[in-house]
Amino acid sequence: MEIKRDRYLNQLISYMWDGQVKVITGIRRCGKSYLLRTIFRNHLLAQGVPADHILSFELDLARDIQYRDPLVLAEYVRSAVEGNRDQFYLFVDEIQMSDEVPNPYNPDGKKITFYDALNDLRALSNLDIYVTGSNSRMLSSDILTEFRGRSDEIRVHPLSFAEYYCAVGGDKQEAFDNYAFFGGMPLVLSRPTDAAKMAYLKSLFTETYLKDIVERKKIKRPDVLDSILDLLCSSVGSLTNPTNVANTLNTKQKCSGENTVAQNTVKSYMDHLADAFLFSECKRWDVKGKNYFDYPNKYYCEDLGLRNARIGFRQQEMTHIMENIIYNDLIVRGCSVDIGIVYGNDKDKKGRTVQVAREIDFMATIGGKKVYIQSAYALPDEQKAQIENRPFALTGDSFPKIIIRHDIRKRWYDDNGVLNIGVLDFLLDPDIV
Repeated sequence: MEIKRDRYLNQLISYMWDGQVKVITGIRRCGKSYLLRTIFRNHLLAQGVPADHILSFELDLARDIQYRDPLVLAEYVRSAVEGNRDQFYLFVDEIQMSDEVPNPYNPDGKKITFYDALNDLRALSNLDIYVTGSNSRMLSSDILTEFRGRSDEIRVHPLSFAEYYCAVGGDKQEAFDNYAFFGGMPLVLSRPTDAAKMAYLKSLFTETYLKDIVERKKIKRPDVLDSILDLLCSSVGSLTNPTNVANTLNTKQKCSGENTVAQNTVKSYMDHLADAFLFSECKRWDVKGKNYFDYPNKYYCEDLGLRNARIGFRQQEMTHIMENIIYNDLIVRGCSVDIGIVYGNDKDKKGRTVQVAREIDFMATIGGKKVYIQSAYALPDEQKAQIENRPFALTGDSFPKIIIRHDIRKRWYDDNGVLNIGVLDFLLDPDIV
């Protein structure tokens, strides 16, 4: 089954020969290696690049184990490229497998890493460099720091619904239901049965992601990490913070004394999960005050199939699931996404006028443009519609406003200029945001 990743391919093409190291990051098994070694390689071959001018190394394979030594890798590449008039491409896959080795000129000094090797190879004017790495051991923040502004990051995500539907075809609603249940990890599509898909996702979570985090971050309380995972997966799209999570865990587990889960531990573990791209933190933004709130924030899962696997494929609340899908889709489109907070007047129980904070699900910004979005699974009556529309009237600006719904098929504008659009229509329209 062919899976197109045109958005990422076009990014790679736009970065070609810009003198930077192209770094492909993202959650493990989301298709980074396939993007580089299959999709992008085929593009180069179609453009007439000779196959032997694409130097490709897969450091997770035994056949390339010698090139885990960054000095050996750099020496081999230099010998193949230096002094040659032709242009060459370097692909290094799973670069986190690279070793740190002693400096041969200063054995007691700072060790040589793949950062040193790649920064050195950048000096070759006829070499264009591309690397991928598993996020849990090679985070984008580390990369950007080590390369000191000499890298381009291409962040890859699991399949968007548009990519998923392009691969599977058929009935759109059925495809959406399967996507909401099994998510968009590419290899899910190759599993022949629902049971096989579920088993793959469960194994991926426990055998790949959790083990990586525990090993890399030297987690001392894996039981706490497990509990945080369960809590975040069960409450996607709900406001929370480390204090609330710690209090919940201590109450549920009846922890006391030395077994009490500290707030700092919870925050650290939540940060690890975000660093591993398993979750994204969405902050609240005061639309008129122009500032962020410290807490609480919302957390969304990078892939709903992984989320569903973690909680045993239960708790299929479509309101939260649809909200998570929309959030992920906005991120894939390159938007910066916040929760919009606006204030309006209301009456309390005693009839007094009070100021009330109201929430806009998403405030998406891209290229200097802004759009406000509400996710509403269904608006069965006028009262529900008014509740969803009310925050829009409080923004004080004229940026576009959209309500994404599951209960309509044809898009239309209301009297206030708010676009009502079906979720499938939104997800499959590349120009809607």
